[in-house]
Amino acid sequence: MRAVRLALLALLSTSAIGTVPAFAVTPLAPHRAVYDLVLDKATDRSGITGLTGRMVYEFNGSPCDGYTVNFRFVTQINTGDNTRLTDQQTTTYEDAEGKTFSFVTKSFVDQNLEREVKGTATREKAGLNVSIDKPEKNRLELGRTQFPTQHLEELIRKANSGETFYETNLFDGSEDADKVMTTTVIVGKQTESSKTDPELPALKGLAKEKYWPVNIAYFDETSKNGEEIPEYRISFKLHENGLTRDLVMDYGDFSMTGKLVNLKLFDQPQQKCNK
Repeated sequence: MRAVRLALLALLSTSAIGTVPAFAVTPLAPHRAVYDLVLDKATDRSGITGLTGRMVYEFNGSPCDGYTVNFRFVTQINTGDNTRLTDQQTTTYEDAEGKTFSFVTKSFVDQNLEREVKGTATREKAGLNVSIDKPEKNRLELGRTQFPTQHLEELIRKANSGETFYETNLFDGSEDADKVMTTTVIVGKQTESSKTDPELPALKGLAKEKYWPVNIAYFDETSKNGEEIPEYRISFKLHENGLTRDLVMDYGDFSMTGKLVNLKLFDQPQQKCNK
C-alpha cells in the first residue's frame, strides 16, 4: 500500500554527511514515535468512508554503525460495505556511508500475510543494483539515486542553509522495490510551535524547539505519460534532530493525517568512527 511508502518517507531520517557544511549540525536523535492516523478527506471515487489507525516508528543507530528503522503502519479502512484491517511492518538498515540499503516489508490484511518484499540495494557509480529475495528472486539495475535516510538528511542540511526549493530522487524499497522516484521539495521558514499546537504534550522537552514546514511531491520516473502530476504528496513539520510530526499524506483520491501522541528519545551513542 502506498500509504506505507508515504508515511515512512516522512519519518526516515539521518545519514552520514557527505560534505561538512559551514553550520553546526544537530545530532539526529534515536527515538520511538507513535502517531494516531485519521482520514482527512476522501472523494467518492476512493470508496473510503472512514479510516483510523496508528503508526509506530523506531529509529536507532549511529554514524559509525549505520541506521536501523523499525516501522509499523496499521489502519482500519471502512468502505461502507465492509471494513478492512491492514498491517504493514517494515525493517530497513542503511550503512553509515549510504552505499547499501536492506529492506523487508510484510503486508497483512485482516491478520493474514498477503505479501512480503525483501531485498538489498547497492549504490554503484553507474547506478543502483537491486537484489530481490522475496516474493521471488530477481535482479534490477536502476538509475543513480539515494536512499531515504540520505534523502531526509539532505533535506535538513539544505533547510539549515536556507534553501527553500530543490529536486532530487530516491529509492526506498517499498511496493515492488523496482522504482526510483523523483521528488520536489519545498521548505518553509523555520518557526516555533504555537501554544495551541495539539502535539505539544507529546513533544515534552522538545516543545520549544523550532521546526521547518516541509512539502514533498513524488513523481514516478517510469511513467512516461507526459503529465507532471505527482503520484502523491506529503507535508510535515521537521525538527533539526530528525523528528517529524503533524503529517498529511495525500494520494489524490484521499488523504490522511498523522498526529504525534507519544515520543521516547533514546540515548545518543557517544563514539568516534574508525574511518
